Amino acid sequence: MGLRHLAAAGRQLIIDGWGWLNYKPIFASDTGMPSRRAFPESTAMWVPPADQRRLAAYKILAAYDNNQAGQLAAIADGPEALERREFGDPAMFIDTLVADVLGSEQTITVPGADHDGDGEPSPEQAMAERVQGLLREWAEDELLPMRMLQAERKAVCLGDGVYWLALDASKGRPVLRVTDPGFYFPVIEEDGDTGAYPRRVHLAWELPEDQLRGLKPRLRRITWELDYIRPLTAPGVDQRGRAVRAPVMQPPDPDGETDPGPILVTGDTLDPASGSITRNYAWNDRPSPFTCYMTDATWRLSDLTGPTDVDALPLEKAAFATRGDGEVLDHLDLLIDFIPVVHVPNTVPDAEEHWGQSSLAKVLQVFDELAGADTDSSHASAITGSPILSITTKGGGGKQPDRRVEPGVVFDLPEGGRMDALNTAPQLAGLREHVRSLQDRAAATARLPAVSLGTADPAAFPSGYALELALGPEDSLMAFMRLARFHKYKLLLKFVQRLHLAGQFPKWAGVTVQSAVMTFGPYRPLDKKGILDQVIEGVQGHVISLETGVRMLMEAGFPIQDVQKEIERIQARAFADAKNLADATGDTEAVGRYLGINVTQDTPPAPELPPVPSADPAPSDQSGGSGS
Repeated sequence: MGLRHLAAAGRQLIIDGWGWLNYKPIFASDTGMPSRRAFPESTAMWVPPADQRRLAAYKILAAYDNNQAGQLAAIADGPEALERREFGDPAMFIDTLVADVLGSEQTITVPGADHDGDGEPSPEQAMAERVQGLLREWAEDELLPMRMLQAERKAVCLGDGVYWLALDASKGRPVLRVTDPGFYFPVIEEDGDTGAYPRRVHLAWELPEDQLRGLKPRLRRITWELDYIRPLTAPGVDQRGRAVRAPVMQPPDPDGETDPGPILVTGDTLDPASGSITRNYAWNDRPSPFTCYMTDATWRLSDLTGPTDVDALPLEKAAFATRGDGEVLDHLDLLIDFIPVVHVPNTVPDAEEHWGQSSLAKVLQVFDELAGADTDSSHASAITGSPILSITTKGGGGKQPDRRVEPGVVFDLPEGGRMDALNTAPQLAGLREHVRSLQDRAAATARLPAVSLGTADPAAFPSGYALELALGPEDSLMAFMRLARFHKYKLLLKFVQRLHLAGQFPKWAGVTVQSAVMTFGPYRPLDKKGILDQVIEGVQGHVISLETGVRMLMEAGFPIQDVQKEIERIQARAFADAKNLADATGDTEAVGRYLGINVTQDTPPAPELPPVPSADPAPSDQSGGSGS
């Protein structure tokens, strides 16, 4: 993987993803490999040679992050290195970059989840909105922002971060965990694409001796492997009493004429012609012959003899873990066709590399120079604070008594005596100026402007355009770093959806896996008033939609949680726009939907009018009816 060996003057020069550390003798000895005395963990017999330099680099970077680089250097340079002053400059760079790459907030977004609210959403929009809500609910339950902060700090400092997922039936959801990349050992095919997803992944670490419980030093390894589907297995014990898994066999045929054979997992299909087993997964359009097997095993280090590595440990000497529900984790079928582990590189790996690069890589030598300058400045400060005096007395020559300079002390000098002080303040000022120069050099090399680190006054810039130009290198840096993470977080959210479907949780019934993405907020202070003015002008001028304007405000940091609900609140008070809608369409129901209220009225009853009067009646006969 991009490894080149060059022999020069009896030394092996190795050019690889960690070649920027070759200047340290403890990292690259005459053989080009790390010192066993400084890095006993990375040179353990079970660590593959290809991973030794990676693990040693992680330890060096962690030492810089924790102000312990001097303690690590003392192994090779002697106790004088312990006097090295380290004032947290690497940690400041790491924290700044982590905050910038994550932005002010992190939002799970499913494209198509937001609609204009006019009419009922389409089935696709309704599904996208449902999945977006479920994913955000899962993120809140799993404390996703905190997990991301843990992983991103590893990625920025060490170059790599690692997530892994597991179904937790008691919690009713997949749980998310972050692990140190030093425990991560993917099996990368030598003749394949190093950037492709591996088919077998190990998490492995040593467990120290526990004298209280009588436990010897051990090695634990958790393995996920994609392999062909095999028949159903169940927990059992072998001849030595170890917990293992064994195939479940059908009862024998009473006539003994046919071999009953093994039992398949419910829903699996056996092809008699090829002997392959296929399975229908809820997220696939066609049956798959693959599944993911998980193994959690522990070895005593004393049992590991002979040539071996983390990918070839003898399973016959392993003790397999047992899950809370009684399942033995010995090639346990997880009923999924993917490995629930996501590796997040800090940078886009080179074409022939799998690993990311630490943000400290290119500035590590500057930090060494900075630590040396800080050490010299500290010593010079001690001399300046306690000045060196030279006292000359008449006659000289004789042994002078020891004198100490303390507040209030008075020196009695004979006639002609003289007292001189050594002024080291100019040298101290020069050292401090050198420190500032190195800090600026480190910031420029790391593409972090001084204004981002808080060491420059933004008011010193003559205009906002000048400030924009100063922040230009950081803009391109963030674009590259977020590009390296975009697909990884998209993959993580896809795995979360699949695991919910695999767990058959009721809330996820009928869900179709959506292409969800992680959206990072702005990483620099924004002109909120200017953005608000742009949105108002754009919406009123009908050059941007209300949905786009609300999303712009949300990305600028306004306290908007949901775009669609915010639009509904705005429209519920837009009576003038509702009147225009009524005038334009004459549709009362459309106006009601726009305002979010029911304005449909019942048909009024017909009015009851008084009867219409008839023509004048004929005069009545009033003669009394007598004869002539």
